[in-house]
Amino acid sequence: MPFPEVRLRRLRSTESMRNLVRENHLQPAQFVLPLFVCEGEGVRREISSMPGNAQMSVDRIVDECREIHSLGIGGVILFGIPDQKDEIASGGSAENGIVQRAIRAIKREVPRLLVLTDVCNCEYTSHGHCGKVVDGDVDNDATLEWLAAAAVSHARAGADIVAPSDMMDGRVGAIRKALDRDGYSKIPILAYAAKFSSAFYGPFREAAESAPQFGDRRSYQMDPANAREAMREIELDIEEGADMIMVKPAMPYLDLIRAAHDRFDVPIAAYQVSGEFSMIMAAVRNGWLDYERTMMETLISIRRAGAQIILTYFAKDAAKLL
Repeated sequence: MPFPEVRLRRLRSTESMRNLVRENHLQPAQFVLPLFVCEGEGVRREISSMPGNAQMSVDRIVDECREIHSLGIGGVILFGIPDQKDEIASGGSAENGIVQRAIRAIKREVPRLLVLTDVCNCEYTSHGHCGKVVDGDVDNDATLEWLAAAAVSHARAGADIVAPSDMMDGRVGAIRKALDRDGYSKIPILAYAAKFSSAFYGPFREAAESAPQFGDRRSYQMDPANAREAMREIELDIEEGADMIMVKPAMPYLDLIRAAHDRFDVPIAAYQVSGEFSMIMAAVRNGWLDYERTMMETLISIRRAGAQIILTYFAKDAAKLL
């Protein structure tokens, strides 16, 4: 029917009316907060490029997780920062490694909080790449053994979900096989299935101390131009046993979140990465953007695109508003 019979503004007239007809909703349980765990005791080192975020020792991480659980946030994902690194990423799968100790401490003190773990090698290798380097490139198949060992060690420590982020071919299958073989068939895999070689990871590399010492990661992370290839990556990860998949980063790839949601019948996660967070915070600090409105608008855009799980550094503040 033509104007004036059709007046869409009728449904926008008040906050109560807007709440009633809102199509998409955010809940704290949809959020996962990334945390950076380091050695020591009583340590909280602020990350200069990510205001409000810090590297924290295990005891401080546990305190943080108590608050996170009290806010109803869905879970945390842990990134480890070891004191020592080597060429074979031995700290990634060590039974007493930094992430493994953090998992045990969190599950002991906050047992109902979901603990996810990033399964990768870049934080543990002296060269900063995500696997075994042979002739200047990462050897795909040799790296699978490292990833499987790390995932099993995380499951043994009590992790609820393991999340491989390396982008090696075949890693989901290798991890699933190793978990099942060692008695962890109930542990789900959240695959970083479409992880792009993005400029938006810059602040994270300061936070996780994981910048590559030579070259870059374009030979294994995805080309930002490729959408059909992203669907192939997702499909292959699901075929190998992924229970959930992730698109990373989030906001520059909302089209692919929607495409994955429409095509695949598994839970879809999206990672609002460090660069997305930090550019918003920089604009807020310069007075160019309103913090709360910008934060919530970006989160609802990710949810509207089809993500059921949102990894975000805004998780605590957004949960408090909700």
